[in-house]
Amino acid sequence: MARHLITSALPYINGIKHLGNMVGSMLPADVYSRYLRQRGHDVLYICATDEHGTPAELAAKEQGLPVAEFCAQAHDAQKAVYDGFALAFDHFGRSSSPENVEITQHFARRLNENGFIEERAIRQVYSPTDGRFLPDRYVEGTCPHCGYDKARGDQCENCTRVLDPTDLINPRSAISGSTDLEVRETKHLFLLQSKLQHEVEAWVSRHEEDWPQLASSIARKWLNEGLHDRAITRDLDWGVPVPADTWPELAAEGKVFYVWFDAPIEYIGATKEWADAAPAGETRDWKSWWYEADDTVRYTEFMAKDNVPFHTVMFPATELGVREPWKKVDYVKAFNWLTYYGGKFSTSQKRGVFTDQALDILPADYWRYFLIANAPESDDSSFTWEHFTATVNKDLADTLGNFVNRVLSFSRKRFGEEVPAGGEPGEAERKLGEEIAALLSEYETHMEALQFRKAAAALRALWSAGNSYLEEKAPWLEIKTDKDGAALTLRTAMNLIHLYAVVSEPLIPATSAAMRGAFELADDTATWVTPDEAKALTAVPAGTPFTVPPVLFAKLTDEDLAAYKERFGGEEG
Repeated sequence: MARHLITSALPYINGIKHLGNMVGSMLPADVYSRYLRQRGHDVLYICATDEHGTPAELAAKEQGLPVAEFCAQAHDAQKAVYDGFALAFDHFGRSSSPENVEITQHFARRLNENGFIEERAIRQVYSPTDGRFLPDRYVEGTCPHCGYDKARGDQCENCTRVLDPTDLINPRSAISGSTDLEVRETKHLFLLQSKLQHEVEAWVSRHEEDWPQLASSIARKWLNEGLHDRAITRDLDWGVPVPADTWPELAAEGKVFYVWFDAPIEYIGATKEWADAAPAGETRDWKSWWYEADDTVRYTEFMAKDNVPFHTVMFPATELGVREPWKKVDYVKAFNWLTYYGGKFSTSQKRGVFTDQALDILPADYWRYFLIANAPESDDSSFTWEHFTATVNKDLADTLGNFVNRVLSFSRKRFGEEVPAGGEPGEAERKLGEEIAALLSEYETHMEALQFRKAAAALRALWSAGNSYLEEKAPWLEIKTDKDGAALTLRTAMNLIHLYAVVSEPLIPATSAAMRGAFELADDTATWVTPDEAKALTAVPAGTPFTVPPVLFAKLTDEDLAAYKERFGGEEG
């Protein structure tokens, strides 16, 4: 089986992430990782908190904490939420780790040796009020492209255009709010991306036809506009230090690397963290996943569209310029925005539902299923409480949850707490087996292609097929004239429940465990069910003890809907 390296865009350290962040990177990466593991592949799913840069310093300042202490606390808080969402990372690291410092500095030295880093004197915004140079994100103002009045000096959150602080209209200090700003000369390191333009173009050309149109079009747009040399150092107290053995003057001035230089390298750094954290007696070869691994590892990245340029152009340029055989991404799964009633989710503006709040309301599987079933793949999708409530009630409570409950409850009532035997399968069971096999094959196809909405629809169709079979056979009527026939129907339906437990695990792992745990099977080691195996529906034989699990999904009421909208708002944005 193949070795699959999977990374999702690093969640930034300044606060708990909203549902848009979850569905745009970490959750689909987890679903895909789980699916691949079930199919027998060797999978390594790596993520980390992105801890450097201006927002971390500003958030720490706001809380009155040293930035290192703030980041440590924020990392733990984020990890607790991701654990609550059942994200099965192999390792969830930190970009401030010693491993990332070591590898980032190595990359910088190699780029310098190869002629792709240059020290330049530049004119940079200085705030006399604050007594310091202001890095990009310490400068706010109006975007010259779209007019957004809260644009940052590195990028406009509204139109996603990359900016320099001097591009902003009416700039001000993000620290003090002072508009008394000057432009002074200072020295920084520049990555000479212009010298790597043709190599990046050639690399993108070899991959873009396989990528989603969203990812390839963004990469091509950046390349068509031309790659510009970019400053990769900043005047900050917190970050990967510029190594003194290579740039002593800049190191003495306290320069650190720009967060967008070291953050992608943290994918490698976090893999080394995973290896370094191996328990006693276990050896983990981190380098085999990243170095000279083109023929042995398939690397898939998950991210929202605003992160695409950095992963399809900037980081590949860095890897190419190092002139070492580091693994580059094979497939970029990019997502559009999940909106909140048509308006943007926003961490900075606290608009929308945040992941910790979501878990306070309902268990993770409600959110996991809804988000994947409505993933913003081909275009933006909108979260509304009305849509969420309808999806939970129709798909989870009625289609899946009700099927499980009425099959097991009715069988226990009429046949006791063991799977009934009944007669031999007939035409209805043969037709059901063919339908289940076809739907399962469709589900596999969509999961392999990373088409998550289509995969969720195929899974929903699998659940619906069980309900249709149950309605056709009507064991509550059948039992009056053909007890063995009713027993067969229920045994077949119980085998469907077990099948659902296995194949639904990537989307709803806790519910899958509850369904699987309903049956006391002596040797239940199946990790997947193939379409051919699904035709037979014999995994749970007659005589198997079972229990009726608690209600899998509670239906949401009009009162619930009203309470959610009152708490979070529910008007068009």
